[in-house]
Amino acid sequence: MSAEPMKSDLGLYDYLPWPNRPKIVWPGNKKIAVWIAPNIEFYEYNPPNNPTRTPWARPNPDVLQYSHRDYGNRAGWQRMMAAMDRAGFRGSVSLNVALCDHHPEIIKACADRGWEFFSHGIYNTRYVYNLDIEQEREIIRDAFDTVRKHTGQELAGWLSPALSNNFWTMDILSEAGIQYTCDMFHDDQPMPVKVKSGKLISMPYSLEMNDVIVYNTQKVTPRHYGEIIKRQFDQLYKEGDESGTVMCIPLHPYLVGQPHRIDAFAEAIEYIAGHDGVWQTTGREIAAAYHSTGAYDAMSAAIAAYNAGPKDAGPKSAGKETR
Repeated sequence: MSAEPMKSDLGLYDYLPWPNRPKIVWPGNKKIAVWIAPNIEFYEYNPPNNPTRTPWARPNPDVLQYSHRDYGNRAGWQRMMAAMDRAGFRGSVSLNVALCDHHPEIIKACADRGWEFFSHGIYNTRYVYNLDIEQEREIIRDAFDTVRKHTGQELAGWLSPALSNNFWTMDILSEAGIQYTCDMFHDDQPMPVKVKSGKLISMPYSLEMNDVIVYNTQKVTPRHYGEIIKRQFDQLYKEGDESGTVMCIPLHPYLVGQPHRIDAFAEAIEYIAGHDGVWQTTGREIAAAYHSTGAYDAMSAAIAAYNAGPKDAGPKSAGKETR
């Protein structure tokens, strides 16, 4: 990562309290946009060395970690996909694009269902740390070309490989035509990202709902994970009465697709699908609606007004609706 002067915050987005925000109205007057982001990844057994980060906690050959993740591409993804089919959810695939060559059958199964593909880098064992800006641009071009070749889709979204970033990453994503990034976790609504060109937005992509965090860090049971998903939904669904919210469920087939875990996940998303006012959608569709309804411009104007005015004026009305 390039040298950067010390500063107090990222400088990538502005603060805007909820009462000062314009109302977001999702298509069909839905209260909440719910999207599921399966991370369909490929981990190299012995990847090139990166001096900043090593992919495996144990010395090579780390058969344990490699084969555990490979489970997702062999068995786990099919259970996950079947559960999503039953609940009527399409996926937005957070894709290591090399998987198009390693496992084209998975790509075909997703594409046949109308799932979206967004990029999660080339391999999840290759990071952008210590790359220069042109090297990172080449990764972005590679991702666009590979997804277009294998699916016919143009990339709209980006989640950096293993959440690795450089100071210029958001600028070059936007200049390449990426519409939304999942690399920020700061809000329950899409928000404008400060970039040199374009209209990049941050898409809510929750670490709290992420099965890696839930199972590997918090060590919860499958039943508890199902309850976490439902409680997250209940709160955001209620808040959607005032302004449209977004809920993301990030998944990894090697975790959620385990036989003893799949039923709790399936029951939770069927619970969500059983409510009125739920937009079961994709990241691409959320980004498109955010722009087409004028929400991006209205939010940007509200941010500018808030920055220009006194910060102790108290709550204001939610502003005009964006339709």
